[in-house]
Formats: sequence, C-alpha cells, structure tokens
Amino acid sequence: MKGRNTRIPQSTTPTPGHPAPRRVAWRRAWVLGALLVGSALAAASARTVAIGGVVQSAGVASRMNGAAELLAVWTLPRLGVSVRNDASDLRLQLPGRELRWRPGTGWQALGFAPLGTPLNALPAPQILNGSLHVALDALRVLGVRVIADTPTLLDFAAPTAQGDTLPPSADLAPVAGTPAVPPRATVPAPAPSPAPTPAPVTPTPTPVTPTAPTGPALTVVRVSRTLYRTVEVQRVVLELSGPAAHTVTREQNGLSITLPGVSAGSSSQTLPSGDTLSVTAGAQGARVTLGTGGGRSEIFTLDDPHRVVIDTTTYTDTRVPPPVNPDALPAGITYRQTGRLHLLSFDPQKFQPRVVTAPQGKLTDVAQLVKSVGGVAGVNGGYFDPGSALPVDFVAVGGLMTAGSLEKRGTLAFTSQGDALFGYPRPRYFLQGAFGQVMVNAVRASPNPGLLTAFVGDGRTSVGADTLTTLYVQPGATSVQRAFTGVVTPPTGVLAFTFDPARYPQLPRAAGQPLTVSLNYQAHDQPWETAVDALSAGPMMVQAGKVVIDPRREDFNTLEGVWRPTRQVAFGLLSGQPTIAYFEHGTPEAFAAALAGAGFRDAVRLDSGSSATAYLSGGYLNLGGYLNTVWSRPVANAIVFVPRDSAKDSVARK
Repeated sequence: MKGRNTRIPQSTTPTPGHPAPRRVAWRRAWVLGALLVGSALAAASARTVAIGGVVQSAGVASRMNGAAELLAVWTLPRLGVSVRNDASDLRLQLPGRELRWRPGTGWQALGFAPLGTPLNALPAPQILNGSLHVALDALRVLGVRVIADTPTLLDFAAPTAQGDTLPPSADLAPVAGTPAVPPRATVPAPAPSPAPTPAPVTPTPTPVTPTAPTGPALTVVRVSRTLYRTVEVQRVVLELSGPAAHTVTREQNGLSITLPGVSAGSSSQTLPSGDTLSVTAGAQGARVTLGTGGGRSEIFTLDDPHRVVIDTTTYTDTRVPPPVNPDALPAGITYRQTGRLHLLSFDPQKFQPRVVTAPQGKLTDVAQLVKSVGGVAGVNGGYFDPGSALPVDFVAVGGLMTAGSLEKRGTLAFTSQGDALFGYPRPRYFLQGAFGQVMVNAVRASPNPGLLTAFVGDGRTSVGADTLTTLYVQPGATSVQRAFTGVVTPPTGVLAFTFDPARYPQLPRAAGQPLTVSLNYQAHDQPWETAVDALSAGPMMVQAGKVVIDPRREDFNTLEGVWRPTRQVAFGLLSGQPTIAYFEHGTPEAFAAALAGAGFRDAVRLDSGSSATAYLSGGYLNLGGYLNTVWSRPVANAIVFVPRDSAKDSVARK
C-alpha cells in the first residue's frame, strides 16, 4: 500500500478459500500485558484528527488513557515529526528540538528548554492495541502546532515536510530482533471495529557494512506493520545508496530479491509479524529473502532515495469479515465514517441499484447475490422467515410481485432508470377482463380454495390442487397463455393464478380468453407506477431530511427483538447519491437520528441484527470488504449496485 491516509469529506461462516492465519509464539511477556491493558483503554473516547484542515482516517484519531489524550507514534511523521518508534528508546524530533524517553530515565529534552508542562509531569508512553502512543502534551512541549482544538476535532498545522525514521540513540545500542509488537497470530482479537486498527510501525534500521564498494550499497532495511481489523499489511523497505536493478523470485513460503552489483552486510532477523528476513552478501551482489509463510506480496520501486518496497498482505482471522479498503475504492464509490455510522455512497451516473432475490425457499450470502448479477456492492434486504426462507413482506423484481405485502411498512423501490422511491404503498395484483376487475388475495405457491393466489414461476416450485384451476399469463400479455386443473409447475417468469372456479366463476378457464394483469401500488405518495424493483422493510427513518420513525404507524412491536439495540442497516439518499448506511450498534431511534444528522434526505431501515450486511467487492487480497464486523447470516434478498453498462445489458436481455 503506497499511502494509508484516507481523505474523509466531512455470514456466520467464513468464506471458503480464505487463507488461514499463521501461528507463531510469544517472544515478550511484557508486550502481552501491555496489549491487554491497551485493548481496554482503546475503547475510550477519542477525537478526530485533521492535518491542515484535512480530516484523517479513524485509525489516526487520538485515544484517551485516563485524563491523558494520546496519539500513535506511527502517525507523527505526518505532522513533520521524525520518530524512533521503540518503547525502550523513543525519539521525537523537530528541527533543532528533540524529546527522548526511556524506561527508568523518563523524558529528556535536547536542543531546547521546554516550556509549559514540566517534563516530569508528562505521562509515560503507552501501548494501546499494539501501537506505541505518546501524550498530546508531549507534542505541545516539542512545538507541534495545533490550529484547531474543539471537543470533537484536533487539527494540526500542515508540516513543510514529512518526518523521517530516526536511528537508535547514539548511547544506546539496538537489540537485534526485538519486536515492538507481538507476533501475528498471537494478538488477542480486539473488540470488532469497522475502522482500521493500526498496529505499530516498527522501523528496524539495519546498518550494513558494504562488501563490494564499487557498486551501490544496501544501506538500511526498514519494516512497518499495520493491522486493518483482520487484514495485516507489512511493508519492508530496502534503501539503496544509488540506482540498482533487481529480480524477484517467488518461492513456496515467500520470495527473494536479487540485487546484482549491490554491496551489503549479511544479517537475519524475525520481524514483528513472525516473518523472517535475511540479507546475504556475495561477490556478485546481495540477495534478500523474505519468508512470509502466506499472504500475498507486491513489489515496487521508489526514487529519491532509491528503494525497493515489498508490501505483504495477509488475512489473519477468517472468523471475522475483512474490512473495506478505503484506499482502493472503485471509481464512483465513496466511504465515510461519522462516529458509529459508516456510509458507502454510489455515483448514480456509474451505478444502479436493483433488488436481487435468492432462489425460492433458500437463503444466500449477500456477497453471492452481488456476484450473481455482476454487481460491485450490496446490502441485505427485507425481513424473512428463517424456517421457510421466504420473505414476510412485499418484494418485486422486474415489475413482478414475488412476495405479497403487509400493506403497512416503509417501502423502497427503484425505477428502470435507478431512481429511488420511498413511501407506504399497498401493492396488489388485479385481473381485468370483460367480467370487470378482481383483486388477488395473496402471493404464494401453496394453494387455498378460499383465495385467489398468484405466484411467479421459477421452474421448480409447484402450485395448484386437484380441484383448483391455474392460469398461466405472460407478463404484459392480454390473454390466458394456458389453463390447467391440478398440480402444475409454472416456468420461470410466468405468472400463475390459482383459484376455485366455484368461488370465482367470472374468471376465464381456457387458453386464449381475454385477461390482463396489473400491479397496482394503491398509493400516491410517490410515482409508484414507474417502479420496477421494490421491497418493504421498515421502519421509515428519514423523509425530506427529517426523522419520521413511527413504530405504531408501521405496526412494529417495540417490546420485541426487532426493536432491540443491535447492528442496523439502511438504504437512503445522501447528497443525491444512493447510499448504504451501517450503524455499529444502537436503537432504531438512535440510528434514525444519526442518518438525519449525516444529511440523508430519505432513508428506510432494512432487516438488521444478525442479518445486517454491507458488502463491497475488491478490497484487500480481493477478499471483498464488509462494513459489518461480524459475519451475518444468509438472507432472502438484497439491494445490489450494478455498473450502469451491466444494468443496461440486463434490461436489453429482458
């Protein structure tokens, strides 16, 4: 990953084929203790950090430890501070000024007389979630300028240049191979958090004695490690004194880089991740071997100075869904986070939402529903019965109602152009002919002699009964295609209407007789006649920018589990863009307030709790990314975003 700074403008089972985590042993018992303390402290309140007015990603935010506000050392070069990120030899440096900290010695100032907070009053550095942190007061003493200090935002002045990595203090020799963070597989799993959780950047300067002084030299090897939920990104930087060619050889458990004509000193070390790194000098040049034991490595070069960079990405725990990669979003998709609210917005010129359903009577992962139609992202849809796997409220796909409506819940629909509709329709099928008009009672496969039922054929599910008549009607047709008595299996996409002829004597009973079918939404709060796909869920959260949540209107029992504080998802319009919203935890009322506060014009809640899933394709290792921090259960339907070209092709095929 070349850059980790994100500019932010204001299923129960792991996926098969994911790589298993690597197992390594503890090497420092004190690190374990520090991490356990850090995990609890990291949950405390924090402030968003900005640099020169540019809001940084959530991983850069400050942390609280008691009364002390702390920042991760690995983030300080962004403020122009050069650092040595070492718990036993911490160095913070601005031009002409330096603060040092060592266990047993405390803070020392070099090159300046500190003003403000006395050095002996500065808190000691702390390890939180595996990252070394220092107090904000220490940065103030050092001279880092704060230009805005509000209850929710800490804005630092933009530096004239990025900070660098400092070598060990001259009077303290480095301990070779000593990690600043625990090995990869032994880090206790933190509480789920959708924001990236950086592990410490651990520069490991490796002075090298050149053995072939006639060519460029490998002067420094630097290593950093960042953990994004359960995806680890490790960077190894080989710094050279001049331009040099290199060749890469992929091996079973890692890779090797050959640097012809480059001088180096031989060395070997175990990295904080548990990987092994060795440098071998020879008469023809240097060879660097990185044993990753898994993961995927990418190699690229940088100039000024000349560097070879190896980024290795590893999925460390398949029990937790991988996060969205905010630095590699597809064009036209924006990710934002505000507190517990996470948002994925889609450019309506590039992507079109549609309703996608699982096969009748089956449940499917949202990721699979997205892939089934060539989509890029998706969110779970409406409520369903886990026993039968059937929706419990209205669903329409391609202009056909596939599940009947409760006629009281907040409903979301999409036109053929992808425009979203929000409201409270009462959709029903109506049959028209010379006899007049008849309303269809229910949409389901199971027959009932007392009802006129409708079903959209899937080629597998049977309808009808021995004494009942079933009519086949092609969508848009004006006459009966076929008529049957008894049990039949309607072909995919064919409308089947089953009834008792004695109860509905006016209906036709033979092929070719006149009959038209219409889907009437029976509402005027939106142009529902333009809807192509739709589903009901609820409650409606926001309309015209205002909170409208009303459980009584939509007949929600607030004493039941559907109203409990839990993970929540919604679909809405934000700044003119269709947007998926994921709320980490809270009540529907808190979710609605957060949506309105974020600026949503309209929004409806979808099935939440254990069904809540928001998926985006691509991401780290091409695993896909999830806003939810725990696997969800499979669902009956989803709202999927499809590229505009794919959506047009789909319409053309119909």
